[in-house]
Amino acid sequence: MATTDHLLSSVEVARFVANGFHRMDAVVPPELNDEAVGVFDAGVPVEYLGEPVPKVFAEGSFTRRLLDVPAVAGALRSLVGPDPLVDHQALHVREPHEGSAQPLHGDAIIDTRADAFDVQLMYYPHEVTGTMGGTLSVPGSHLRRTNESDTGRYQNLRGQTRLTCPAGTVVLLHHGIWHGGRRNDSDVRRYMYKIRFNPTVPQMRLWDTADLDDPGVVRELSVFHPWTEHATGRLEIYNRIKLWRAMTGDASFDIDLWATRVANRPGRAA
Repeated sequence: MATTDHLLSSVEVARFVANGFHRMDAVVPPELNDEAVGVFDAGVPVEYLGEPVPKVFAEGSFTRRLLDVPAVAGALRSLVGPDPLVDHQALHVREPHEGSAQPLHGDAIIDTRADAFDVQLMYYPHEVTGTMGGTLSVPGSHLRRTNESDTGRYQNLRGQTRLTCPAGTVVLLHHGIWHGGRRNDSDVRRYMYKIRFNPTVPQMRLWDTADLDDPGVVRELSVFHPWTEHATGRLEIYNRIKLWRAMTGDASFDIDLWATRVANRPGRAA
C-alpha cells in the first residue's frame, strides 16, 4: 500500500478503540466506484491467503488502486501498520428483495489478544439506502469476547446502527465487532467487498501522535454505549484501557483508576 500523510489522529484512533470502527464516507473516487461493479460481477473468489498485499493484488489492479486511495491507505497504516498480510477477501452480494438477513456475529473465535487486532475493510461502491438493508453493527461490542455466532440469537440491541452511506464509502472494523448483513428490500443489487488484514508489526503508535495528550482521547475512551448497563459498561472501558496501553506503550495510562486498582498488589515485588 502506498505511503501516505493521511494518518489518523490520536482522537480518531481512540474513537476506533471505543467504537470498533472507523468510517470514511465517499472517499473512493467516482471512476473507481464505476469500475467496481464490473469487477465484482466478473467474480471475486473467497480466498484465505496470509500473504502480503503486493503478492495478492498486482500493482495497477482494481483492489490495489482501492487500497492506495490516500484516506484508505492512511487509515489502514494507522491501525494495522505497514506491510500487513491479506488474511482473506470476500464479496458479499444481496439480491433485490432477498428475504433473509445474516445473524449477528463476530468474525473470530474467542480472541484473547489484548495487544493486537485484525482490521476488516468494508467497501461500498454505490449508495446504500435504508431500503437496501446495509450492514448492521453494534458500536463498542468488539472487546466483549464471544465466539463468532454466540450473538446470533439476539435480534436487536440498543444503540445498534444499520449502515446507510454514499457511494465510495469505506469502513474499517475491529475484527471482533458484532455485525450482520441486513436483507435487501430494494429493487437494486447491493455489493460489499471485504478484506481482512493481519498486522506484521506491533500496533504501537502507528498514527499521528501529535495530539496524544488531547483531552479528547480520554473522552472518546470513556463513552458508554446503550447496549450495556452502566455498571457492566465499565468492563468495556477497562478493556479499552488495556488496548490503549498496548497501542501507546504507556503502561500507566488509566481512566478513573479502573486498571490501577485491578492491578494493585501491595507488598509484592515488581
